[in-house]
Amino acid sequence: MIEVPSIKYCSNCVYPSSSAIPLEFNEEGMCSGCATSNQVGDIDWDRRRKMFERLIEEYRVEDGSNYDCIIPVSGGKDSYYQIHIMKEYGMNPLLVTYHGNNYTKTGMDNLLNMREAFDCDHIFFTPQIKTLKTLNRMGQEMMGDMNWHGHAGIFTYPIRAAVQNKVPLMIWGEHGFMDIGGMHSYNDLVEFTYRYRHEHCMRGFEWNDFVEAAPKYGEKLEKKDMIPWMYPSDEEIEEIGIRGIYISNFFKWDANKHGPLMVEKYGFKEAEEPFDRTYRTMSNLDDMHENGIHDYMKFVKFGYGRASDHVSKDIRSGLLSREEGMKIVEKMDPIKSSDLKRWLEYTGWTEEKFDQIADTFRDPRVWKIQDGMWWKNNLFGQASSYGKVHLNEDQILDFNERQSKLNQ
Repeated sequence: MIEVPSIKYCSNCVYPSSSAIPLEFNEEGMCSGCATSNQVGDIDWDRRRKMFERLIEEYRVEDGSNYDCIIPVSGGKDSYYQIHIMKEYGMNPLLVTYHGNNYTKTGMDNLLNMREAFDCDHIFFTPQIKTLKTLNRMGQEMMGDMNWHGHAGIFTYPIRAAVQNKVPLMIWGEHGFMDIGGMHSYNDLVEFTYRYRHEHCMRGFEWNDFVEAAPKYGEKLEKKDMIPWMYPSDEEIEEIGIRGIYISNFFKWDANKHGPLMVEKYGFKEAEEPFDRTYRTMSNLDDMHENGIHDYMKFVKFGYGRASDHVSKDIRSGLLSREEGMKIVEKMDPIKSSDLKRWLEYTGWTEEKFDQIADTFRDPRVWKIQDGMWWKNNLFGQASSYGKVHLNEDQILDFNERQSKLNQ
C-alpha cells in the first residue's frame, strides 16, 4: 500500500485542504466557502438592491458629458449579466476588454455580439503578441501559470482606462475568493482593492518582476513592453476617486440562473464543443486554455481542477449531490487537455519541457513520488497514481527533502 500525504476534503463540497484559494474548515469538516455560501439565504436582497440604487445615483452623469461607470468585460455570461444590471438602471457604461489573444471562436462571437446587444461603447485592447508569448513562457516557468498576464491584464488595464477617461465607478461581478473560498462574509460588502489584486490575483508579481527576470529565462522584455500591466499610482487613483464594487454584494449571484437568462435575452452562446476538464460549457470562453492546460496546472500543483470548482458550486446550489460530484471530479480533474498542442505551438515549447517544468511546481503536501510515478490521495480516500515523474535526480531529491521537512 502506497502511503501518500493526507489531504482533507470538505464534508459538504469537494474542495481539498490544498486549495489554491485559502480555506478554513469548521468542526463539522465544512469549508469556509460552503459556510459563506450558506449566508446567501439570510441576506435581505431587496434591501441590498435599494442600497445599490442609492450608490449608483451618486455616480450617474446627468448631463451626459461622460460615462457613468466602467465595466471590465471578457464577453462571458458574467460580463453580460453585469451590463444587463447597469442598463436596467439606465446607466451608460464604458466596456473595457483585455484581450489575451487566446479567445475561442464562440468567446469572440459573444464579445462582438455584446457590444451590439447592449448598445455600448467598448474599448478592446490587445497587447503586442510577441510580449504575450513571452509572458506565457515566463509565467509558466516563474509560477506555473502561463495565464498570469491575463489575470494581471483584466485587473490592471480597465483601471488604467478608468483613470484616463476620468470615470470613478467600476462594476465587477462576484468576488472570486469570497465566492469560492469564503475569504469574506457577505456582510462585509467588500470592494476591489489593489492588495487583493496584487497578493491573490497576480500571485504577488508585478510587471517589473518580469522585466528583471527575463534574462534568467533567456527572454527579453523592456519597460515599454509592460505598459498595459502597470497599475496607476495612488495619486492617480485618489484624484479620480476610483472605486470598484461587486454586483454580487447587491444581487443574488447564481451563474446557473443568469447564464440561461443571458442566452434568452441577448443571444449569448455556449461553447460548441465540450471541454476536456469540465462539464460546464458557459465558462471561460475568452481563453481557450483557461479551462484546459492552464487548469491542468492547478491539478498538477494542488491536486484538483476546474471540475472541482464547478462541482463545488453546483453542490452548494443544490444541483448536484456530493456523491455525483465526486465521480465527475475523479473522471475529469486528472485529464491532460488537448489544447496543450496549441499552446506548445504558440510558445515554441516541447511537451517534454512543459512536463518537466510543470512537475517542479508539485505541492509536497499533496503528491508523493513512488516508483517513478506521482501519487496522491483521491476523494474516495484511496492512493492513486496520476502520471510519470519528469524531474531529474536533483529535483527529485529536492522534492523529497521538502516533503520530509513537512513531516517533521
